[in-house]
Amino acid sequence: MKEVKKVSKKYIYFFGSFGGILFGYDIGVMTGALPFLQIDWNMHSAFWEGCITSSLMFGAIFGGMMAGHLSDKIGRKRMLSLSALIFIIGSLLSAIAPNNGYIYLTLVRVFLGLSVGAISATVPNYMSEMTPAKSRGRLSGINFTMIALGTLLSYVVDYFLQYLPASFAWRTMLGVAAVPALILFIGSLRLPGSPRFLINHNRIDEAREVISLVQPKDQIENEIKAIQNIKKAEDQTTNQTKLIKMFTGKYRYLVIAGVGVAAFQQFMGVNAIFYYIPLIVAKATGHAASSNLMWPVIEGAILLLASFLFLAIADKFKRRTLLILGGTGMGLSFILPAVINTLFTHVNPLITIFFLCIYVGFYGFTWAPLTWVIVGEIFPLAIRGKASGTASSFNWVGAFLVGLLFPIMTASMSQETVFAIFGVICLMAVAFIIFKVPETKGRTLEEIEKKYVKE
Repeated sequence: MKEVKKVSKKYIYFFGSFGGILFGYDIGVMTGALPFLQIDWNMHSAFWEGCITSSLMFGAIFGGMMAGHLSDKIGRKRMLSLSALIFIIGSLLSAIAPNNGYIYLTLVRVFLGLSVGAISATVPNYMSEMTPAKSRGRLSGINFTMIALGTLLSYVVDYFLQYLPASFAWRTMLGVAAVPALILFIGSLRLPGSPRFLINHNRIDEAREVISLVQPKDQIENEIKAIQNIKKAEDQTTNQTKLIKMFTGKYRYLVIAGVGVAAFQQFMGVNAIFYYIPLIVAKATGHAASSNLMWPVIEGAILLLASFLFLAIADKFKRRTLLILGGTGMGLSFILPAVINTLFTHVNPLITIFFLCIYVGFYGFTWAPLTWVIVGEIFPLAIRGKASGTASSFNWVGAFLVGLLFPIMTASMSQETVFAIFGVICLMAVAFIIFKVPETKGRTLEEIEKKYVKE
């Protein structure tokens, strides 16, 4: 038996969710880097703006799929270490892109996206499998706080580097991402494997030691027995883990719910704000995008504060209640500027930016953290890795399409109209929650599986 390293719960939850900082940093960094890339390469193509920005999300689609399969075989912990290594390499390669290397930078960011997608699929699984049911919402929500912190960190780095020469500025912005990736790699080496992964691979004694790190002693055997019972039932089933089987077999209700929430989170348009806020403000006010880097910092600060609000209320309100509230508030925040601009003339152009801040606030304490909480807890053990990878991939499909199409859409129609379209999608997401997503608050992972898996 391999000896489990003795580490504290705080260490486990900190480094277990630290991958969110990498996720968040690379979500936000292109927001500040893109205006300087435009200057340095004299880039005036909406197509290449969309390609370079969205290429990371394209890679993340496949990274999520890769993580789904690999994490079931090598474990969540090793998947985090591997993702950190890929991230380090991809960040450094981005920083040394040749001048006017549109194709090079696009391909490198696809490679980098493999890591981001893998992290987005693996961290929710690891955190949900390492936390007790009664506090899973709050502790799993730390993942998003890390994402928000990483996003804000990227915006602050962008802001302070804006006074450097354009070529040096964007290269430094992209290269600095290797620092948190190195921290994650070192920290992940001491993380224990998740108990459900260990039991699924018949490493019972190791699982017992890991559970003792995060659960009271009188709960250890009950936890092991519950996981073993689920594993035994799953071992008696036939080939149910193929993608088509997940959506049509006995797992379909939970798979559709989890994947649907993950997909809607991105199709609701949030990354149009996080990737392009300097360009959005520039179009609204007429000021140069490179002089609007304080706005991403403001949006990032709102996002981080909202994540703290979620940590305070996560286990006090039902998941569905918060998602319905958030989706409604986000939808109205997108639709109201279009209505106001239609009804009134000479409206201050910053009215749209004001409503975008409200949108980010609603997003930050509802859909942003809860998506990953639900992805981490809703899927049955036998397909958890693959289903989480699928959910992550669908999430990144949405991010890729929003990142690619937003500059093209705003080149042909007003920003208010584009955001109104996203607002309608937000309201569609609310309907999806009402009709298709079960309540999971306060239930163990095994209880969720037992209640909702349809034989």
